[in-house]
Amino acid sequence: MLASGPGGAGARPLLLSFLLLATWEAGSGQVHYSVSEEAKHGTFVGRIAQDLGLELAELVPRLFRVASKGPGDLLEVNLQNGILFVNSRIDREELCGRSAECSIHLEVIVDRPLQVFHVEVEVKDINDNPPVFPATHKNLFISESRALDSHFSLEGASDADIGTNALLTYRLSPNEYFSLDTPTNDEQIKPLELVLKKPLDREAASELLLVLKATDGGKPELTGTVDLHITVLDVNDNAPVFDKAVLRIKLLENARNGTMVIRLNASDLDEGLNGHILYSFATDVSPNTEAAFRIDSISGEIKVNGKIDFEENKLWKLHIEAVDKGNPPMFGHCTILIDVLDINDNAPELLVTSLLLSVPEDALLGTVIALISVTDRDAGGNGQVICSLAPEVPFKLVSTFKNYYSLVLDSTLDRESVANYELVVTARDGGSPSLSATASVSVDVADVNDNAPTFAQPEYTVFVKENNPPGCHIFTVSARDADAQENALVSYSLVERRVGERALSSYVSVHAESGKVYALQPLDHEELELLQFQVSARDAGVPPLGSNVTLQVFVLDENDNAPALLPPGPGGGAGAVSQLVARSVGAGHVVAKVRAVDADSGYNAWLSYELQAAAGAARSPFRVGLYTGEISTTRALDEADAPRQRLLVLVKDHGEPALTATATVLLSLEDSGQAPKASSRASTGAAGAEAALVDVNVYLIVAICAVSSLFVLTLLLYTALRCSAPPSEGACGPGKPRLVCSSAVGSWSYSQQRRQRVCSGEGPPKSDLIAFSPSVPPGSSSGDSGDQQEFCEKVSTVILGYLAY
Repeated sequence: MLASGPGGAGARPLLLSFLLLATWEAGSGQVHYSVSEEAKHGTFVGRIAQDLGLELAELVPRLFRVASKGPGDLLEVNLQNGILFVNSRIDREELCGRSAECSIHLEVIVDRPLQVFHVEVEVKDINDNPPVFPATHKNLFISESRALDSHFSLEGASDADIGTNALLTYRLSPNEYFSLDTPTNDEQIKPLELVLKKPLDREAASELLLVLKATDGGKPELTGTVDLHITVLDVNDNAPVFDKAVLRIKLLENARNGTMVIRLNASDLDEGLNGHILYSFATDVSPNTEAAFRIDSISGEIKVNGKIDFEENKLWKLHIEAVDKGNPPMFGHCTILIDVLDINDNAPELLVTSLLLSVPEDALLGTVIALISVTDRDAGGNGQVICSLAPEVPFKLVSTFKNYYSLVLDSTLDRESVANYELVVTARDGGSPSLSATASVSVDVADVNDNAPTFAQPEYTVFVKENNPPGCHIFTVSARDADAQENALVSYSLVERRVGERALSSYVSVHAESGKVYALQPLDHEELELLQFQVSARDAGVPPLGSNVTLQVFVLDENDNAPALLPPGPGGGAGAVSQLVARSVGAGHVVAKVRAVDADSGYNAWLSYELQAAAGAARSPFRVGLYTGEISTTRALDEADAPRQRLLVLVKDHGEPALTATATVLLSLEDSGQAPKASSRASTGAAGAEAALVDVNVYLIVAICAVSSLFVLTLLLYTALRCSAPPSEGACGPGKPRLVCSSAVGSWSYSQQRRQRVCSGEGPPKSDLIAFSPSVPPGSSSGDSGDQQEFCEKVSTVILGYLAY
């Protein structure tokens, strides 16, 4: 006996070859292929590189790779020929169950430049699963009194395939009592039934053995069978009857245990035990049904017994039996369809694929940082997900495909401001209440060389004592670079220039790594008072960046030059001053003058004069001016004084230690009678000496005044600019040192307020001019930035002049 459902006869044969189809879906930009399940390893799927417009030679250099959302690497790409092929066994039923559509979604990613393609491979069903009945043996108890055309419900077979491969036809083994009534649609809401064609006679045949065979529509077709053991019962001729053969109800997922689903109500026209009904699941009920629901055999209440999950099972089909207590018992059947309603009980799931480990701070806007995919197991609005990014970050999310996003650069980066971003991506579904999930993305900003080394000051002032040892450290320059690694690795060098006739590098050098500046040779204050040069700092970036700083090195004077006597006038011996003196001169008369100069400056060039007493000699009637060098009488001369007076004058500077020179002055005493002649000779000699001395003094005064005035003006101007602002730490140190010059008639001082005064030893100021600067106390540091704190105290110029004869 053969029976088939509608559409079974017109089913088209399924092509079992591995013919593949690659097409572009209109307007979607997505590549589609198809492949049959159970295809062998290496089966051709499609020329993916050609279909994506990629050259074969580009696949390896551009890091062509394929990522699949499904389990395992079912498909693979041959990078040599760009062909997508089957890599491992594909079981459509394991992959998609009984879903009508089954596809493998691939993400194809290539770099340089970055491109992302979406490829969908449809898995086609083949007839690899035979029909399966819930049991291989079924017992049926049918009363002999059942009327003709009575129907007896049977559990149909199931086929794991889909479409034509799952379209079943049933055949009952030949017999004279029963025919087969098949379902009218694929869902088999109406059960498979046996129809009684001929009255049963228990006395003629108490048992019937039939075979029910199910055949699917595949090519080749597959079959399954169940043995029907029919026992013919006697007497009880009314079976329980339900109000409806099929009941459809709705149930929320996650319903609590004990929640009542439905109360069954069946009736039996019999009386007594034959009309007393008991309810139960059909004998062939699946274990999953018994785990999810329970039925009260007396009341007919069906309640939730386990977990109801929409994501696992959207529709439950319960086959219920109602049996009376007659002898033999009679059965009634109904089918309950339970539609499970989805609730928002699944939060979205995020998957982040980072494409860049770090982003250069000069990266272009729109650079793709990561790929983000999101899924939600719920349905409808509960499964619609929107992704967002935490605000106040230079990135944004761009939707590239359904539930696929790209994290891209939205504004410029600056590593020196922010070196790392911890981004939080939030996915929120459309349920009520809404559920969300977050994923963290760490983005490191890579450094580029966009910052030049910088010095704390554009200019530094350094003080170095003259006669320094060769190679001594005089200063350290330091530049800071805000970049990182090699971009912040600073090296130092001199900016070469000429200093007079010599190169700057013959005077100083700078260590390339530490920035220490060294004096290569002893410096001479008398030769070079100020050495100004630049040091360049350059980083190791590509291209390198740099900046310069100016160093002003003042060479401080030391007392390394002894006083030098000026040549005496005509008539004097070498190193001696000869002078005729009349005995009639009174006390305080100037009879001669010792002249000396010192090549040093400041205290080191400030000279004083002392008259040396001869051993055993009587007290001399002469004295010498402490700072003028003028020799004058202390009393009136008399006949007791020796006619020839030899005076030794010690000339000493104020350096530490002091240096000296000795001048010899020869005085010839003459009586008053000889005075005219002597005076004539003396006048003549004095006139000549005075004329020569005047010439010398004129040139000396002009030269000294010019040099000293220029130097004083330069220092005063520089000091005024440096110290005009209120003192601060590291500028002008605390305290107001005073330089004091004492003499027989008083003292002079030079204060920090840069007022200049000139003091002389005796008498009014003279025309001779000596310029000097303050000396530096012993042990003071030179050549480092700490010298700047004493700059205002060390830089001073005092002009001491006196009028020469």
